[in-house]
Amino acid sequence: MIWLSEKIAFPSYENATNNGVLALGGDLSEKRLIHAYKNGIFPWFSEGEPIVWYCPAERMVLYPEELKVSKSMRQVLKKNTYLISENTAFEEVIFNCKNIERNDGLGTWITNEMEQAYLKLHNMGIAKSIEVWQGDELVGGLYGVEVGSVFCGESMFSKISNASKLAFIHLVRKGGYKLIDCQVHNAHLESLGAREISRNQFLQLLKS
Repeated sequence: MIWLSEKIAFPSYENATNNGVLALGGDLSEKRLIHAYKNGIFPWFSEGEPIVWYCPAERMVLYPEELKVSKSMRQVLKKNTYLISENTAFEEVIFNCKNIERNDGLGTWITNEMEQAYLKLHNMGIAKSIEVWQGDELVGGLYGVEVGSVFCGESMFSKISNASKLAFIHLVRKGGYKLIDCQVHNAHLESLGAREISRNQFLQLLKS
């Protein structure tokens, strides 16, 4: 396994393991994170572990024109019960993504260091959030990193049924992106139309 130095660079994709691990170590500086996302690489690790950098062979993505909205979700959207905003509560969104209890019992991969790193990217106008409100309460949302016309999704949360789906649908319909990067396979996003493409296909789209 390749360990990163202080130099802002990553090894060739050919060095990635079968599960997509490309390198270890380095830091979460703004410069390194921006370089990583521009090259289809993202960090994913747990507290107490070294930083792990991924670039999986199969990439889960959504082409906006392939978005699937179920009949029940169309009814939720039609009722217009919730207020959806953009970039008004990034810090609250990432805090909830980090701390909310998840059904899979796996907990969070958003470490304190990672939380602060993405807050810095947000302050630079690179990391974005979508918020779903019920009255004055934040009930759902998502955040990610913008790379040109590609939105690289990082995490989402729901305090009530369908809140994260509402945020995602808003992102796809209103964001003006050509592609939504969902990183790795996720049944929840697959139900909304996301599918896997090869790493090479994804990198070509990202570069274009």
